[in-house]
Amino acid sequence: MTALIDHAQQIWDIPGGIHPAECKTLSNGSPIQQAPLPRQLIVPLNQHIGAAAEPCVAVGDRVLKGQLIAKANGFVSVAVHAPTSGLVSFIGPQPYPHVSGLPAPAIVIDSDGQDEWGELAPCPDYRQLDSEALLAKIRDAGINGLGGAGFPTAVKLKARAAQKIHTLVINGTECEPYITADDLLMREYAAELVSGIDILVQLIQPDEVLIGIEDNKPEAIAAVRAALTERSYTLKVFPTKYPSGGEKQLIQILTGREVPSGGLPADIGIVCQNVGTCVAIHDAVVHGKPLIERITTLTGEALARPGNVRALIGTPVGELLAFAGLDERKLNRLIMGGPMMGFTLPSLDVPLIKTSNCLLASTRQELPTPPPAMACIRCGECAEACPASLLPQQLHFFALGQQHDQLKAHNLFDCIECGACAYVCPSSIPLVQYYRAAKAEIRELEQKQQKAEHSKQRFEWRQERLRRAEEQKEAERIARAERAAKAKAPRPKPPLRLPRPRPPMSRSSA
Repeated sequence: MTALIDHAQQIWDIPGGIHPAECKTLSNGSPIQQAPLPRQLIVPLNQHIGAAAEPCVAVGDRVLKGQLIAKANGFVSVAVHAPTSGLVSFIGPQPYPHVSGLPAPAIVIDSDGQDEWGELAPCPDYRQLDSEALLAKIRDAGINGLGGAGFPTAVKLKARAAQKIHTLVINGTECEPYITADDLLMREYAAELVSGIDILVQLIQPDEVLIGIEDNKPEAIAAVRAALTERSYTLKVFPTKYPSGGEKQLIQILTGREVPSGGLPADIGIVCQNVGTCVAIHDAVVHGKPLIERITTLTGEALARPGNVRALIGTPVGELLAFAGLDERKLNRLIMGGPMMGFTLPSLDVPLIKTSNCLLASTRQELPTPPPAMACIRCGECAEACPASLLPQQLHFFALGQQHDQLKAHNLFDCIECGACAYVCPSSIPLVQYYRAAKAEIRELEQKQQKAEHSKQRFEWRQERLRRAEEQKEAERIARAERAAKAKAPRPKPPLRLPRPRPPMSRSSA
């Protein structure tokens, strides 16, 4: 592994990676703005990895800002709170930001315009709390990761309760083109970011804290460095390369250690958190505020006023884009996320969710339609670009042939779907789409197999239960028969008892 030196600190390089056009100057030149309060909010029940939350309000209820409206449904789940005050007007399927375009369960709140907060439980003196109380505050605030797939934060922090976490990694990389939400957050909320890190340190008790930021964010680097006074946290600045912001890739860059295939960072004593998640933790613990809003980048050449906004969860994206001056005549594709890992939205009606870090309103000239895919020429450029050291060409062929065993043997699930392989492919093969489809097929087959195995076990348990019940019935039947036989059997007559003969009388007595 190649070692690099930056700011007199050792960092490491990752295999592969690319350098696409950053396009960040569209949105990083102005301060964060507050988005207008929408008339109606659509709050999905599943904005995270895991089970959807379960509603605890009913249609017609008035709710206050920050009020719990859906409880976490199981261990890997996240609570949902009201982003503003108003009336619950509907609970059921609503437009949802997903590549499938299918609706999903949500709670619809008609805003009353008052934005009235419910009762909060701030805890500025959180250092008096034990780990369980701190973790409960994070869990109750409905926080999931704000920089990636949205894994429940409390679950992630307790994933390896018996194992020592020696390193806390804070991800301020934001390597994807166009997105600048974390950049602006670090510039304007550096103190809150450090406060959130302090809370995580008290909770985890790591030996070291490493903060990673790419060198294309000088203002954010300066702000975070200024906020780190009197703290021993290490800020590491490293060269810009995509996808350095992947969790496993960032850990490799900052520590030189690799997360094992199929494993988690906790397996090697490391926990990674996004900077936005840290600020949400600060708000939850210090101010008692649940996660009901986030900073989102609004960008793309179809917008007259691109920038970053602080918006309520559940805000229809059409209203946010209108606030940024959307010209629908120029709009070709609306992407949630960046151009590498994002996906095209089905409509402007879908709501903003907790993992929505960017809305990219692109023109046809900005992101032209890719040419038709051609046959693979076996050039090997995809393998050179892969940051996970996989063999994309082989995975592609195995995916075409639905060779699931080979896909798993070649570590398909180590693919982070960064799109670097497809970006460099001269044949314009949509490699990531093949990998996503193959992963979905494998997961579906495994779920069916698990259900079949579960059904088999239930059948065997039922057969065993019936066998035991039949044996018990047979034993009881035999016992009853024995008792009946004993009852019917003739009883033996008692022996005949003759009277005892009297002794003969003597003559004298006579």
